[in-house]
Amino acid sequence: QVQLEESGGGMVEAGGSLRLSCTAPGRTLRSLVMGWFRQPPGAEREFVATIGWFTPDTKYAPSVKGRFTISRDSDKNALYLQMNNLKPEDTAVYYCAAAPKTYPTMNDDEYTHWGQGIEVTVSS
Repeated sequence: QVQLEESGGGMVEAGGSLRLSCTAPGRTLRSLVMGWFRQPPGAEREFVATIGWFTPDTKYAPSVKGRFTISRDSDKNALYLQMNNLKPEDTAVYYCAAAPKTYPTMNDDEYTHWGQGIEVTVSS
C-alpha cells in the first residue's frame, strides 16, 4: 500500500507561483509512474501532468503546458509540481497519484494510489 501526502498548497494571486510536493512516508516511489490531477470547484477531476520512472518522459495537459513543471527526486522519494504564472482557473484541489506502469499515463483509471488532495486557490 502506498500512502501519498501532498503539501505546498495555499492561496496566491494571479501570476504567482506555488510548488506542490508529494511524498510517501515509509514506501518507495521507485519504479512507479507518478501524476498530478486536479478537481476544480463543481467540476470533474482532470489530468494535469505525469512523469515516468524508467524514462524521463513527461506529459502535460494543454492548459498547463509551459507554466507547470513536474519533476521527481529519487533520493528524497518525492514528486513535485512547480506551478508558475498561476491563473484563477487553476483553482482546484490537487491530487498526487501513483501508477504501477512503465510509461507515463494521463488515464486516471490506471492510477492505483491517491493522496488526500490539497487546495490551491488563485485570486484574480
